[in-house]
Amino acid sequence: MEELMKEYALGYSMLREAIEGLTEEELRYKPAPDKWSIHEIIIHVTDSEISSTSRLKKVLAEDEPILISFDQDAWANNLGYDLLDREQYLLLFKLLRSSMQPILDHLTYEQNKRVGVYVDQGRFTFKQLLGYRVQHVRDHLDQIERVKKAYQEKQNLLN
Repeated sequence: MEELMKEYALGYSMLREAIEGLTEEELRYKPAPDKWSIHEIIIHVTDSEISSTSRLKKVLAEDEPILISFDQDAWANNLGYDLLDREQYLLLFKLLRSSMQPILDHLTYEQNKRVGVYVDQGRFTFKQLLGYRVQHVRDHLDQIERVKKAYQEKQNLLN
């Protein structure tokens, strides 16, 4: 659990490092019409964090709360991700993660085992849900690297 909490705390710096030095063109590049740009990935990761922070708190505060997922494609398609301020979203991500830190610092063994229930997916412990938050950032860091690579390959073809 300690390793999970450490990586959770590093999420913002990991995202920031992944986009360090990228141009606006690189950040807005879409490897395919149905794929997200790095800019859109950052907005999505933060929207997901908004939702998940609430779910994590529900599990710690309420007895076996019902947890609801959000439709990530609907959010990306209908909320104008391309128009949103990436720096504001990165700051929001940072604030959400740091707001959870005092709670995590005082987490008990019993709290790790508290459960939330997704109607469509089943029961998950707090520890599992926190693990998913860490994995979510990892997965999108990998996606960012794939988009950066696709951008470079495109540039190499043009040169």
